[in-house]
Amino acid sequence: MTKAAPEPSQAVLSEVAAKLDQLIALIARVVPPAPMAPDFAGTDAFIWQPVPGNLVPVPKVNRVEIELLCAIARVRDLLVDNTRRFARGLPANNVLLWGARGMGKSSLVKAAHGAINASGETAPLKLIEIHREDIETLPALMGLIKPAPYRFIVFCDDLSFDHDDTSYKSLKAVLEGGIEGRPENVLFYATSNRRHLLPRDMIENERSTAINPAEAVEEKVSLSDRFGLWLGFHNCSQDDYLEMVGGYVRHFGLDVPADALRADALEWATTRGGRSGRVAFQFIQDLAGRLGVPLRS
Repeated sequence: MTKAAPEPSQAVLSEVAAKLDQLIALIARVVPPAPMAPDFAGTDAFIWQPVPGNLVPVPKVNRVEIELLCAIARVRDLLVDNTRRFARGLPANNVLLWGARGMGKSSLVKAAHGAINASGETAPLKLIEIHREDIETLPALMGLIKPAPYRFIVFCDDLSFDHDDTSYKSLKAVLEGGIEGRPENVLFYATSNRRHLLPRDMIENERSTAINPAEAVEEKVSLSDRFGLWLGFHNCSQDDYLEMVGGYVRHFGLDVPADALRADALEWATTRGGRSGRVAFQFIQDLAGRLGVPLRS
């Protein structure tokens, strides 16, 4: 007759349990947690977090009122009109906002989104920010938002590509290419200091070293062609700069004599080595601080 195996001792069971706990902890480190289902109804803005694949809600977007974006009226109206058509379910274009630094490219995207939603004309439009280094994860993001009953603007600030960077291929596929194409409920807005999203020396290097210079550059340069609407932001003139400063002064109710305001604003721009919307707002922050006036919208 076979003799029954002895029951394991309590010490052995405790040791086995401890080892199982260690194993589970190691697995948890390797396997990312399941992504959380986004609450699209709860907020209108998100940041894409590719690992573990979550959309992090942004309860309050850092934006300025669209009326404060002075001296860029033409591009402002074009972007707002394109965004409004998209929110209404009409045809609209992906947008590339390119040009001079500090002239309100990213501020305009956020302000246009806020203005469309504040109007109440359409269902809330959702804004999703994706970081430049996460562009390769765009297909995963598209798969997450495609079935949602909302319309989305996916926004990438300061987009550009350097030598040997192949992540632009993911963006090309999302914008126009690929067998599936861009979801109908998604537009892509990007800002860049470069019109073709590539540094000029990189384009020239490709041309000079390739067997067929035109074809060598075409694949990368053609990325910007996937944006149907190009909005250019040019260097700020003195009159435009003073218009921006004046707009902020009126909005925040700063009591400053016109002559003193002009002189101070121009001196500030000179010390900064240039004029832009960003420099204008930095001057207003300094001015309001000196006057003891808090900046409240």
